[in-house]
Amino acid sequence: MFIAVFTATMVAATGYKLVSPNGRLVSEINVGDSLTFTLSDERQSILSPSTIAIEWADGTVWGAGMKVRKAQRLSVDEVIPSPMYKKSQVRDKYNRLVLNAIAGFSIEFRMYDDGMAYRFISSLSGEHIIKNEKAVYRLSQNFETWAPYVRDRKKRKNATREQQFWNDMQNLYTYLPVQDFDANNLLFTPILVNLEHDEKLCIAEVDVEDYPGMYLAADNCRPQLQGVFAPYPKSVVRGGHNDLEYLVTSRYPYMAKIDAPRTFPWRTFIVTKRDGELTENDMVYRLAAPSRIADRSWIKPGKVAWEWWNDWGLYGVDFKAGINTETYKYYIDFASENGIEYVILDEGWATKGKCDLFDVVPEIDLQTIVDHGRRKGVDIILWAGYLAMELNLEKVVSHYADMGIKGFKIDFLNRDDQEMIAFMYRTAKVCAAHKMLVDFHGCPKPTGMQRTYPNVVNYEAVFGLEQLKWSKPDVDMVAYDVLLPYIRMVAGPMDYTQGAMRNSVKGGYFPNRSNPMSQGTRCHQLAEYVVFDSPLNMLCDSPSNYMREQECIRFISRIPTVWDDIFVLDGKVGEYIVVARRKGDDWYIGVLGNWNARELTVKLPDDCIGKRIEIFSDGINAHRSAQDYRKTSGILEQNEIVIRLAPGGGWVACIQ
Repeated sequence: MFIAVFTATMVAATGYKLVSPNGRLVSEINVGDSLTFTLSDERQSILSPSTIAIEWADGTVWGAGMKVRKAQRLSVDEVIPSPMYKKSQVRDKYNRLVLNAIAGFSIEFRMYDDGMAYRFISSLSGEHIIKNEKAVYRLSQNFETWAPYVRDRKKRKNATREQQFWNDMQNLYTYLPVQDFDANNLLFTPILVNLEHDEKLCIAEVDVEDYPGMYLAADNCRPQLQGVFAPYPKSVVRGGHNDLEYLVTSRYPYMAKIDAPRTFPWRTFIVTKRDGELTENDMVYRLAAPSRIADRSWIKPGKVAWEWWNDWGLYGVDFKAGINTETYKYYIDFASENGIEYVILDEGWATKGKCDLFDVVPEIDLQTIVDHGRRKGVDIILWAGYLAMELNLEKVVSHYADMGIKGFKIDFLNRDDQEMIAFMYRTAKVCAAHKMLVDFHGCPKPTGMQRTYPNVVNYEAVFGLEQLKWSKPDVDMVAYDVLLPYIRMVAGPMDYTQGAMRNSVKGGYFPNRSNPMSQGTRCHQLAEYVVFDSPLNMLCDSPSNYMREQECIRFISRIPTVWDDIFVLDGKVGEYIVVARRKGDDWYIGVLGNWNARELTVKLPDDCIGKRIEIFSDGINAHRSAQDYRKTSGILEQNEIVIRLAPGGGWVACIQ
């Protein structure tokens, strides 16, 4: 580790300059009537002077008329171990500027070779109330941008801000010049800006602890985005899905309450020259608070046999499939035979509508299921609604940990105000104390908690495959799949729930809740296990379907879920991606394409030559029958390979 401390140098009477270690990125920070920063590289201006501040309930504004007491500079170059991640270690190299104000706060800027970040830091003690945080990010041009609108859960047109604060952060991307976005419809991060010269800007946030998440709102008069925050809840009522949520009925005229000295969330601006750098990027992991779990040896990533998507769809068995003990024992047997670490009991094992996780339906004998799994080497995870956990958190977690349950999939949070974020951290801490995993669903996007509490192994906050149980035929999941790795995955892992064995060509998809299908080819589904980050990774289809597809299930089951390294060998946002991941000496290559057939010539890592390669590629008739695939194997004699993708296609290989 290298750390160097420098004294501040002034650009002007109220200006400071911060440059990336390689000199590529530059920011000018100006202090005066307002606090602003810019961002540029050697080819273009990216952000014009952008105003940031924190407004307190007593009228104080941090950032307006700021008086700098001391400016400190620091250069850091160190390596962070990163278990349960897409890399085994992360380099953390940056130049830092901290401006210490007279008024009891400071602001820290960090400049990396791949972007910049800032955060406020409070030195105040006692309780204080934040009215608002000002974050006005002014783009230098009216750049085209990929961003997901908040999707109103009741599908209302012109939903109010309050109605938009009740959302699950699951939506497709809209691509428009930034000024053309609907200024009344909130956006959630990460968002991706298409700069000049094929460069990209990704805006995200990190380390959102005991604080509300940030939305962005467009401005139809100028190319800028402004931060918007859900105010602090004042009153709530039970409601939502099966009465498993607290719905906010009124809010205070402020966004957060804080006490004691603390840091605030990082606001990050990742700048890339090639699209693949977005998928490789580590900004969120670097800036997240370090792990608070000393012994992480019990945290076991892996795959999960999942019953909800396939509607408990077993066939060829001698019992009635459904939410009952026999069905789950069958899923456990299937998982054991295929080296799958977990089986989940999704919604239905506890009586619906009661918000009581001790009220197990009579058809389920949980202890029998856990004991059967233990004998077979398969662990059990339980689904739980948010409110049922909130009302009895310690008792629920300790009870099921003692029974032998290994984790919870916690669903229907559907908010990211300060109160809900506090619940997420509190839950992660309690579950860690009882050696329980957490998979958040219907939740805010990840902001680094997976580093702080590595037992938080996954998040939803993605328009995942579950949507194809009910979405209209005009929904284009294949196009979304080649956007996700460049945008949503920058924030962290995602429980997309891939693995469908019933696949459809373009125009062949239709919704079916009991016998659902995916869009795109079979190999598109297989490749998602390599392309998508997902330490706890679902197998969405029925064991009965997988057992008819032995080559596919054997291949899926051997793919790791955490990795030692990742490289994007080729790719273009919204068109295709070629991802190489390493685990030990083994390489896995995953390729996803949009609806355009294409041929790619890809150079593989040099140490692949001479190893055995097993390939699953789109079959010659995959454009007509999406299930058509071809499996080949042999010794890799050169590191350049030609990959052909059918429309909606995929390609995946294991090299060992």
